[in-house]
Amino acid sequence: MAILIDRNTRVLTQGITGKTGMFHTRLCREYAFGNECFVGGVTPGKGGQNFEGVPIFDSVAEARRETGANASVIYVPPPYAAAAIDEAVEAGIELVICITEGIPVRDMIQTRYRMRGKSTLLVGPNCPGVITPGQLKIGIMPGHIHQPGPIGVVSRSGTLTYEAVGQLRELGLGQSSCVGIGGDPVNGMKHLEVMQRFNDDPATEAVIMVGEIGGSDEEICARWIKEHMTKPVVGFIAGMTAPPGKRMGHAGAIISGGQGTAQEKLATMEECGIKITRNPAEMGRTLQALLRG
Repeated sequence: MAILIDRNTRVLTQGITGKTGMFHTRLCREYAFGNECFVGGVTPGKGGQNFEGVPIFDSVAEARRETGANASVIYVPPPYAAAAIDEAVEAGIELVICITEGIPVRDMIQTRYRMRGKSTLLVGPNCPGVITPGQLKIGIMPGHIHQPGPIGVVSRSGTLTYEAVGQLRELGLGQSSCVGIGGDPVNGMKHLEVMQRFNDDPATEAVIMVGEIGGSDEEICARWIKEHMTKPVVGFIAGMTAPPGKRMGHAGAIISGGQGTAQEKLATMEECGIKITRNPAEMGRTLQALLRG
């Protein structure tokens, strides 16, 4: 079992002929069953060509029709990335993972508005992607640090996703799925939506949840966990020393009006039964201790 993606997912790369798209498509195809899963690419004006045997199409609709793809990963430059999401949604792609960083907020607001009533799931933008270890990775995460196992990971930070996974690996704990939801203020799936899927996934026994300052998504998820989660959760919030009003790395990581601080988030998480750590180097050991009871 896995959430979101597995070896049966069929993937398109939007922006496959760009430097980043080519590089990461190659690495994803080299990981586990990626060679079977990546079935096409999209670059307008370059239809009929191919990238290392992967056929290229002019549009997502054509690519989906010809390949049966149900997922798309986007490496399109920021000015055009929101339009690339729109195109994938209109073509009926079930899962869209947007890696692109720096998409204008106004563009994403319009895209999220257009997605209302649509069935497409969006991960990102400004995210590392999704991986089900041993089956398929879609994104930019280093595949070699992941190993199959029972721990789910959901994070706003790509770097801290890798940190959590690296710690789990050192302790002999593999992952069921890892989802980097991205750090932009307007994005797709939130912690809550991913956590609900981990709760329903029989292959997931526990979850590491990594958040950041800014917004209230972590608190919303924590309250749901208190009422519904049947599996242990470890939580960490990045940005303990961030000053109010200063953006820290991610566009969504900003304390506004005294709200969205790491202290507030951690307090809410702890009140809701989540085992928190204030030290990012202790995420793995905190989870291990929790599993041992």
